[in-house]
Amino acid sequence: MVLEELAVRLNDREYKNWLKAARCLLLLREGLHPFISHHMRAFHGDLLNRNTLLRKPCQTSCRPRGAKGVFRVAGSDPETPQTAKCHSELDNCFPPHWRTDHWELAKAYMPRGQGKKTGADQCDASALLNLINYCDYFQSVDLKCVREVIRYRNELMHSCELQVKDEWMRHYQTVLKNLVRQFSHVPQMATVGRQIEEMLTVDLSICISGLDRMDSADLDGLARDSVSQWEISADLISQWEVELLQERLQELLHPAAAADDDDTKTQDTEQLKRLSGFLQANRDLAERFSSELQAINSLEAKE
Repeated sequence: MVLEELAVRLNDREYKNWLKAARCLLLLREGLHPFISHHMRAFHGDLLNRNTLLRKPCQTSCRPRGAKGVFRVAGSDPETPQTAKCHSELDNCFPPHWRTDHWELAKAYMPRGQGKKTGADQCDASALLNLINYCDYFQSVDLKCVREVIRYRNELMHSCELQVKDEWMRHYQTVLKNLVRQFSHVPQMATVGRQIEEMLTVDLSICISGLDRMDSADLDGLARDSVSQWEISADLISQWEVELLQERLQELLHPAAAADDDDTKTQDTEQLKRLSGFLQANRDLAERFSSELQAINSLEAKE
């Protein structure tokens, strides 16, 4: 029954587009996190080496200063340049630990909701891309490419109906290619680039039917022999779907429960209601995410 209901959902081309596009973000994350982890360790070590004050415990409270959200690196002199310009909220990280934990510093550059993450491998693509965008240590990367992917990622994840059109997918494929090209020197990203290309051209609905072949009309020039190696099982597609929906639920549930900003809370709550409606309309998903649906109902009851 589960796979039958999945097959019905995959008959919706725009939902299938959403799944494929979201899956590409997971692939991108897998390619980025080793590179980012390595460079943040180097950045952290560079900060400590350039200013010995940063090695000392913070003598005063570490808190945001200024409208642009600039936090002092723990133990630094106010006049030194060793500060971390942050895009994120203070509860993302614990500034007194900046001197000892490179990832605690990294989280200062990320969107909300990263507080419990202890490494790059635990973060989603959005968090890693925002880190690259806001941390000056990644100046060698063309930030226009990064921001374009962030923009498309936000459009994708904020799609109320979990659907995107074919034209959107074509533009999305281009911006992903441009970003991957920025990391051509990173071995993992070469593999990720191929995986993303294959994911964007594979026809999931035909795979789910058990025919184990691709629709050549959707290949857009990709070599047939490379695509023929992609025989994706229904169980694997179902696993991807659950992982993507789980990530979206977690992203929305944490801020909706904790947000102080009324506009943000209203927006998150509205998106949760729409996502809840989608899950309840699909019996297999409603059963799989029963605890999350209960959490959403509890939030609605508190309004």
